[in-house]
Amino acid sequence: EDHLLLLLLSSPPRSSSSSSPLSSLSFSPQSWCPTEVLTALPTCVSGAVQVMVASRSLCWGMNIAAHLVIIMDTQYYNGKIHAYVDYPIYDVLQMVGHANRPLQDDEGRCVIMCQGSKKDFFKKFLYEPLPVESHLDHCMHDHFNAEIVTKTIENKQDAVDYLTWTFLYRRMTQNPNYYNLQGVSHRHLSDHLSELVEQTLSDLEQSKCISIEDEMDVAPLNLGMIAAYYYINYTTIELFSMSLNAKTKVRGLIEIISNAAEYENIPIRHHEDNLLRQLAQKVPHKLTNPKFNDPHVKTNLLLQAHLSRMQLSAELQSDTEEILSK
Repeated sequence: EDHLLLLLLSSPPRSSSSSSPLSSLSFSPQSWCPTEVLTALPTCVSGAVQVMVASRSLCWGMNIAAHLVIIMDTQYYNGKIHAYVDYPIYDVLQMVGHANRPLQDDEGRCVIMCQGSKKDFFKKFLYEPLPVESHLDHCMHDHFNAEIVTKTIENKQDAVDYLTWTFLYRRMTQNPNYYNLQGVSHRHLSDHLSELVEQTLSDLEQSKCISIEDEMDVAPLNLGMIAAYYYINYTTIELFSMSLNAKTKVRGLIEIISNAAEYENIPIRHHEDNLLRQLAQKVPHKLTNPKFNDPHVKTNLLLQAHLSRMQLSAELQSDTEEILSK
């Protein structure tokens, strides 16, 4: 399940005298440390290794072009919902993008192994252009908070004007249904932007990241400035502010930190709940009725294991490094 990307780094030899088997490298970020990755990549680029097997997550971190890319599956296991879900489109595009070696290949070759029911979708996806939509509205709070801290936005009208210069605004007029607009007239757009600004700024005010004066002017508060400076989610800084105090112990600190919004996407692998259940018996601070498919519970356990210097499997160690890097 972890190895879903096969790259043929060089074209097959045409001479029948080349009968030696191709060298191969099983390459997994869950089991390789950064030093091993840096050591192995030059062997791939130089041609010493001709076939590489890589995990889906690695496709974003390696700078390697291949003669042929084979995507072994188009789904991955989401432990949070206990189900297999499709790869995001951008992941598939990134994998396909590794096909075609510059100055060596005239065309890129990619094989996608998928269910028969999805064959037509991938044909359409690969051969026809897809619209690129804005997701700015999904992270509007942190975006606005940063702009308020830098004084780019000083009132609600500034916020509305700012949005009219974004890609989000351009796509709203082209694909209104995607953004839940009833129409594309000036009134529809104005009402939608005003509602978006009002709701976003209201949430930031409730989180004590900004202040709103006379129902119009906005100014940054300490929490907002801290969140913008350290790139912290506005809900995370609110959680820290409400939960931390001078009497908070280590157990409480770990619990508060592990509930940060930044850890919502920590992966839960298939059958990993058994490993986490065993780990929960070893950590010093026991959890009450933990849900082992919850990324925040996994974060809590791995933080405790890290602080206790416990030996972990390569996969859990990789997840620990991801947690510590956030």
